[in-house]
Amino acid sequence: MANIEKADVQNCLKNLIDPNNGVDLMTGKAVKSITVDGHAVQVVLELGYPAKSYLPILKANVEQALQAIDGIGAISVEVCVNIIAHGVQQQLTPLPNIKNIIAVASGKGGVGKSTTAVNLALALAAEGAVVGILDADIYGPSIPTMLGLSGMPVSQDNKTMQPKVAYGLQTNSIGYLVDQDQAIIWRGPMVTNALQQLLKETQWDKLDYLVIDLPPGTGDIQLTLAQQIPVSGAVIVTTPQDIALIDAQRGLGMFEKVNIPVLGIIENMSMHICSNCGHAEAIFGEGGGAAMSAKNKVELLGSLPLDMTIRMNADGGRPTVVADPNSKAAEIYRSVARKMAAKLALKTKDYSRKFPNIVIQNS
Repeated sequence: MANIEKADVQNCLKNLIDPNNGVDLMTGKAVKSITVDGHAVQVVLELGYPAKSYLPILKANVEQALQAIDGIGAISVEVCVNIIAHGVQQQLTPLPNIKNIIAVASGKGGVGKSTTAVNLALALAAEGAVVGILDADIYGPSIPTMLGLSGMPVSQDNKTMQPKVAYGLQTNSIGYLVDQDQAIIWRGPMVTNALQQLLKETQWDKLDYLVIDLPPGTGDIQLTLAQQIPVSGAVIVTTPQDIALIDAQRGLGMFEKVNIPVLGIIENMSMHICSNCGHAEAIFGEGGGAAMSAKNKVELLGSLPLDMTIRMNADGGRPTVVADPNSKAAEIYRSVARKMAAKLALKTKDYSRKFPNIVIQNS
């Protein structure tokens, strides 16, 4: 019987589609190495996104697929994760200690963007990443309440802040720096300066991802983010409602104009299921996220139900991903987070840190 050829293994892996990014393992460059010794095959896979819950499934799928190769003998499959920095706006470079910044945006308020952002951040952490979340909604900070945090951040040098931590998530927010009942009455330049300080004067600790929860709209903060903060990608949160979709379309258009890739659309409050009778009703309409996805050729990452427990968990300072990790909603958040990060992993990598700094000195 003829020995196994490396091309046989490659062709086999070309037929395995990664459900998180929609491409096969070879095209997605997930195959780190293939070693063939007679009839024995060793495959090492490396994913560029956190996927703790998916790794055993992927390993089993690859082993099963390789079994179909005629004459195959011993099979060894290793799967690991390596999250790296990805490209940002052309004139910017990634910040120290932050590999990737992902902006979570919506065109209008009231669509559950902050709840989605904090659950996505926790889902990325649950899948194995080191994650932070920055509350960029200066006028209406909600992340402290959602994470059950309060009080001033600690400063070890009287110049910078240590992030406050909840459920393994590093966080900062203007909500930690002002009284809960204090109205923030600032003009645009003060708001954008505050955002820059919160981002750059926080001692983030080796983050794979920093999720930025943006305020609704396309104003000063969004413009500052687009022009001055190195963002690797963005996601748009909307409801199926027509008026929300109109505003979400504006937000998506803004990111496209400033060359920040939109990784996908998340449809929130897609369906309400009665807790008493189980009747499903599309209170805010249906199909809006899918239509927006098709129109813009941007993936619909997932749809979340209008669920009272999601709201109660967030209000209680213990979001769904940690409060009820085995629930259907938590499963959807983790799926969306994996897809979001997997889409980013396909984007251009950042090579700026590989080049040495050139210093010219007078001699």
